[in-house]
Amino acid sequence: MQQDLFMWFIFFWCIVLVSLFGIGGFFMFRKFLKVFPKADGKSTLDWEEHYVQSSLHLWNDEAKRLLNELVSPVPELFRDVAKQKIASKIGQIALDDKAKNIDLDHIIRGYILATPKRDHKFLRKKLASLEIDVNPYEHLFSQVKH
Repeated sequence: MQQDLFMWFIFFWCIVLVSLFGIGGFFMFRKFLKVFPKADGKSTLDWEEHYVQSSLHLWNDEAKRLLNELVSPVPELFRDVAKQKIASKIGQIALDDKAKNIDLDHIIRGYILATPKRDHKFLRKKLASLEIDVNPYEHLFSQVKH
């Protein structure tokens, strides 16, 4: 009886471990794909880092504060990754516009374009709580690819 119980425990524990390794492997593989170079020789993460570094001088305290407020609903474990992705998209937009500094328009456009489609409901709720009108940006919601 006790030996059977122990065997079931071992069997259950093996299933849990295999499941956790599978989940971890899935996320590690997704991260690997972002590091893998594209046709231009740079990876997605390389481009994100490039845009953040190139636009660093355009950020003022108010823009940084708004970015921190926008990523506040993201769980703390993923917040830095989300912040990097959103900041790189905002930086790309500001650099493409040849802006002197990053303003509200750049932040909202970058925030929408960097946010996955599945999170648009939360995005709209966050912008509404900050009393930011999304009507001028409605066309951007259909441009999101992921």
